[in-house]
Amino acid sequence: MTKSVENLVIIEHHDAVAWLTINRPKKLNALSVELMRELSTALTEAEADPAIKVVVLQGADHAFSVGYDITQEVEMGVSTAEQWHAGLTNNIGLSMQVWRLKKPVIAAVSGWCLAGGCELAMACDLIVAADDAQFGEPEIRFGSGPVTLLMPFLLGQKATNELLYTGDIITAERAQELGMVNRVVANAELAGAVDQLARKIALTPLSILRYTKRAITRAYDAMGLTSAVESNLDIAAVLNSAHTPEREEFTNLVATRGLGAALAWRDKRYGAVDS
Repeated sequence: MTKSVENLVIIEHHDAVAWLTINRPKKLNALSVELMRELSTALTEAEADPAIKVVVLQGADHAFSVGYDITQEVEMGVSTAEQWHAGLTNNIGLSMQVWRLKKPVIAAVSGWCLAGGCELAMACDLIVAADDAQFGEPEIRFGSGPVTLLMPFLLGQKATNELLYTGDIITAERAQELGMVNRVVANAELAGAVDQLARKIALTPLSILRYTKRAITRAYDAMGLTSAVESNLDIAAVLNSAHTPEREEFTNLVATRGLGAALAWRDKRYGAVDS
């Protein structure tokens, strides 16, 4: 079965596995408000369907997602802490829906997996990455920051500090070394590797999968994950509303010359030290 409401999320059922494809390839699968709403609905349906045991989340056309739609945020004029808090609450809601879904979720990642897209992948129970996948939270470089603060719990303090202070983007191999990724395979083998893993997990009775995931999720809650994510929401709202010359220039470039020009300006600032 294949269906889509607004063509932003393609849903395919392969026996007991639901494949959800983020389908905005011309925007590198940027997470717009509309796309997140449709993906949330698809996740809810997969969770409620007794025939589905495992969910796979992937992006269309060899990119997972470059994160939240910056152009849309600029067009909506989001600027105050109150406005950011409302928007970021919605963003966190989607990632935590994946985190708390009562069925295992596997991220099949190829190409860019950045910012909110990286957080969405980290919220999945497992990540299988193609060898061309790249992960990171580069939004720090223009005056934004992580929204769903999962990274400290998955990577530890030192690796998290380096990635979030520098905005560096890392390869799939490095992500696996840090514990973010379970497996790295050749791009051509990604779908097959994920399918095999999903089918193996689906052999486990659904009730056992649910209780096992609940136990793991509660263990992280006991470590303070949910509290950290909720606390970061308040900080992120203030962080995103803070005025800096860099943020002002970036926003102006997005509004006047487009996101590509803004990203080129951002990357040029770091070019000398990245080379």
